[in-house]
Amino acid sequence: MKLIPVDYHGFTAMDRRFSSPMLPWIVSEIRKRNYLERFPNSGEKWKEIAASFEERWHFPHCIGALDGKHIDIIPPQNSGSYYYNYKGKHSMVLLAIVDAKYRFLLADFGTNGRISDGGVLQNTTFFEKLVNEDLNIPQPDDICDNFQNVPYVFVADDAFPLRTDILKPFRQGLLDSADKEVFNYRLSRARHIVENVFGILASRFRIFQSPINLEPENIEKIVMAACALHNFLIEHQSSTYAPANLRYQENSNDGSLISIGCDSSQSNMIPLNRQNRGNIGNDAKEIRQRFMDYFMNDGEVPWQKNHILKNK
Repeated sequence: MKLIPVDYHGFTAMDRRFSSPMLPWIVSEIRKRNYLERFPNSGEKWKEIAASFEERWHFPHCIGALDGKHIDIIPPQNSGSYYYNYKGKHSMVLLAIVDAKYRFLLADFGTNGRISDGGVLQNTTFFEKLVNEDLNIPQPDDICDNFQNVPYVFVADDAFPLRTDILKPFRQGLLDSADKEVFNYRLSRARHIVENVFGILASRFRIFQSPINLEPENIEKIVMAACALHNFLIEHQSSTYAPANLRYQENSNDGSLISIGCDSSQSNMIPLNRQNRGNIGNDAKEIRQRFMDYFMNDGEVPWQKNHILKNK
């Protein structure tokens, strides 16, 4: 699928014309208009994101879907194993947080592929501020009368740690109850957004179809420009750039799957390695348990039990 030609305030961005000499200017022009500056800076903005996730995916207090991909590259000369990843390829990592409207809130790119996937998140300024409680995330508050003082969380997969502010699914070996399977299903519905965003990015920008053969600094520029253009197109040409068939869809009446949407499996993007994280803190387990209890009680959707039965 080719990148849709886009007339953007006087320049045309097409896959065959998206050449490295243009990159600094393109990035500068887009950033002037803040299409990659969506990261919330106040509690109210975080709550707006959470409201969108709850409205669209019935997942309250979710403030973003988190994931990362290795972007396959041709390594620079004499770089040795610096970019060598767990798949035996050379890569740089794109870490992303997206909102319920398929927009990048955060795009962090540049970690070399040799860094353990467990260290990708820890290498970011985002994680440093998350740990230091410096992101203006709202304090825990009530979802409903029966579920009070509940924190705001990001949703992720098993490549990331389970924390009080990051929820991930139960591992397959721990799925010993219907409650846990329902929790995994409900979390997966909210997390599909970030998978779709990577898929849309890969399908629309040909640079993600083969190993990128540029200097690392120019790879960073082109990847960040693509993320910014994605946000611009989502806001201004959503129906043509990312039509419904590229997005995860369920029947709103019975929850039956219409489409899983677009993913990045046929691109130069490689998933982060899922790892056994060892001991998990009791506080993080308790928060996951509370969300699970909510999904089985006040927050139940009518079709969830039928959904997990169909998949047995």
